[in-house]
Amino acid sequence: MARTKNQARLPPRWFIRTAWTVHRALYRWTGGRLGLRRPRPGAWGIMWLHTVGRRSGREHSVMLGYVEDGPNLVTLAMNGWGEGEPAWWLNLQAGPKTRVDLVGGPRLVTGRAAEGDERERLWARWREIDTELDAFAARRPGTTAVVVLEPRTG
Repeated sequence: MARTKNQARLPPRWFIRTAWTVHRALYRWTGGRLGLRRPRPGAWGIMWLHTVGRRSGREHSVMLGYVEDGPNLVTLAMNGWGEGEPAWWLNLQAGPKTRVDLVGGPRLVTGRAAEGDERERLWARWREIDTELDAFAARRPGTTAVVVLEPRTG
């Protein structure tokens, strides 16, 4: 399939899924000692997000890239740049109160979609890290949600 000038190249879907499966296994096998990282200048961090299934009621976990915005964590609901919304995002919309595991330990958060000027500002922050962000996003049929995870207590 020929790429247009504005399309970013993605590895095959099976490769993306395998890479994340290996990454999750590494995290589990090491008891969480390896697999997560803090964001640093020019690089996003990796967190472990826990959600409750909107239909099953069971806990599900997923590793996601994130950046910090003050006390908030910001991620993208991108589904590996494939079609459709990722299940974790659908679950988070149904039950926004959840928790994340970070290098420094767990944190209780409430998730929501950034909108308007906030979304544009946070998208631009991600674009500083990933210069092909707009090209990747163009591969998706709809708008990619910018998800803000705000700290909460209790």
